Formats: sequence, C-alpha cells, structure tokens
Amino acid sequence: MRILVAPDKFAGTLSAVEAADAIAEGWSRTDPEADVVTVPMADGGPGFIEVLHASLGGELLAVTVRGPLGDPVPAAVLKVGETAYIESAQACGLVFLPTEADGRTPRPGVAAQASTYGVGELIAAAIDAGARRVVIGLGGSGTNDAGAGMLAALGASSEPVKAMTSGPEGLAHVASVDVEPARERLAGVELVAASDVDNPLLGLRGATNVFGEQKGFVGDDAKLAADAALTTFAEAAGRKVADAKGAGAAGGLGYGILLVGGRREPGFATVAAAVGLPDLVATSDVVVTGEGKLDWQSMNGKVPVGVAGLAGSALRPCIAMAGAVQVGNRELRANGIEAAYSLVDIVGTEESFAHPARSLAAVAERVAKTWSRR
Repeated sequence: MRILVAPDKFAGTLSAVEAADAIAEGWSRTDPEADVVTVPMADGGPGFIEVLHASLGGELLAVTVRGPLGDPVPAAVLKVGETAYIESAQACGLVFLPTEADGRTPRPGVAAQASTYGVGELIAAAIDAGARRVVIGLGGSGTNDAGAGMLAALGASSEPVKAMTSGPEGLAHVASVDVEPARERLAGVELVAASDVDNPLLGLRGATNVFGEQKGFVGDDAKLAADAALTTFAEAAGRKVADAKGAGAAGGLGYGILLVGGRREPGFATVAAAVGLPDLVATSDVVVTGEGKLDWQSMNGKVPVGVAGLAGSALRPCIAMAGAVQVGNRELRANGIEAAYSLVDIVGTEESFAHPARSLAAVAERVAKTWSRR
C-alpha cells in the first residue's frame, strides 16, 4: 500500500518537512510494510524554500539582505538549474516586526516604515548566480509598500530619493518614479510571483484593507493613510496593473512584480508542479495532507484543499490531520477531504503544543488503523 504524505507547515510548531516526517513515522508504526512517501508542501509563504529544497535538491546560496526595518538578515536563494526560488518572507517577513507584550501582535505603526528592499536584493543575487527564471514565494510579509523597496533595490528611483525605501510613509510623498532601470536589470529574466492571494492593490479588497491589520495598521485612519500612500505610488509608477489579480499579495509586492513584467501563478500549483505532485498522487492509494488549523481559510486555495483536489481528480481518497479542525464534515467533503483529524481533540491541547511532532505521530498511528489495509 502506498501512502502519500503532503502537508503544509503547522504554523508555530512544525515545518512542513517536520510534519511530513512525523506523519510518516506514526503511520509506519501501524503499517510498517506500507510505502510511505513524504512530499512537504507550501503555497508561497514561510517554508517555501525548505519545501522545494527537500523535494528538488539544488544549491542553496546564502545571502545577507536588508530586513524590512533596515537591519541585515540572513536569507537564501535556491537554485535548481536556471531557475531560482526565493521566499519573500525571509527578507520582509512579519517575524521581523517588533511586537506587543503578547509576542505575536505587531506594534502599531511600525510597518508604515517597513520596506521590501531585501526582496530586490534576493532577486539580484539570483540573477547574478545565473538564474534566467526567478520564482518568488509571496506570503507572511510584514510590509505594505507595493513592492517599492524591491524595485529600488533593482535600480528604480524616485523623487524624493528615499521615498521608495521607507514604506507607505515614504510613498505618501512620492512625486515621480522611474521604474525603467529595474526593468532593464530584469531583461531576459522570467519573474514569477507564487501566491494564492488574488486581491488587487488598492481599495476595499486591497492589500491594506484586507491584510493591513495583521501588520499593525490598526484603525480606519491608519488603513486610510496607508492605502492613500499606495495609491499615490501607483499613480506615479503605473496604475494599470494595480487592479490585476494578485497585485495586493504580500502588501502589494505582487504589484511591484507585475509592474516590471512579471506574472502571477497560484502558489500551491507552482509548488505542486515543481515537485511532481500530480503524478505522485495518481500512483498512491491514500493521500494525507494537513496544516496547523483547518478552517474556512483552508478552503480558499490553501494546501489541504489543493492536495485534495488533485486526489479527487485521480480518484484517490484524501484525509487531513490538523492541530485544530474548525470546519464541518459536509464542507470538508465538498472540498475533497474524506475525513479530518484534530490533534487537540485526540491528544489534548497541552500535549499538542508541548510535543507537536510526537502528538502528530500518535494521531497518524491511530488514523492508519482506519485507512491502512492491515
């Protein structure tokens, strides 16, 4: 019996690689003769590089870039042939923003000065290493600058000079923008934004109004000011692509990529194609996926539903394991998931958070008794 294990990360506790290994370990306890194949997954956010490296191999190039608030941060470029993969969160992630006392909530106002400059440095490093195709995973950003910092790192300029590298506070004062040097730097390079977010840059469904609060843009005034700053920048740099699907991804980083001739691909589909997931699903008997919290957001293009969709097309059963399951059986089955199992329900909340890998393995061991042929 062949079991394909293809989970996303369990945010805050396990990477996708760790989760896949834990599920495989637990399943093998029940059915040691099963052929358990692990394919960790991602949709473009944190873990994008780790997942691709685990499946594709390739060369990891260590790079130090400018973080969202200007401090140097370590990052990596994964080079596989002439394709380079970049994880934007490594350069401008939410994790780099100072937080309130709870250690999770970004301090209000800080992201107003945060920049994607480091993402541009990563792209430049990939090109310098010989990449002719650069795939940028978008997600988990702590920035809301419409990709202005990224463009500046690639040679774009503005008046005033530092307006593009100071977050939306700087963009509010932009008088003119010259993007052509960045386009020239990218000549002959295919640029791809991997993201499942299809929001536009501006307005009620835009980057600021939908995702701004989780970055510290609290209150209507803060959101209004930030959205107005992005509007000012878009008017100066090019309004045409601001309404395109995905322009609002990663605080508008999608817009910056589209502005210089890049294109957007669904994040899950990008990773699935790169690791050969459709063929692996088709040759498996049971497909197992999962993530930290299986909720309504999971039903909107996230990894579990993406995996389930491939399983359904191949007429293979798909089950899910999650830290918590917050959707009903009817909705799960409507999205191709036959059954879902919650760690907090089976082993308890305290054990799940204290020993996540052990807990996930224990749940997998139990689930295998139902889904294995033994």
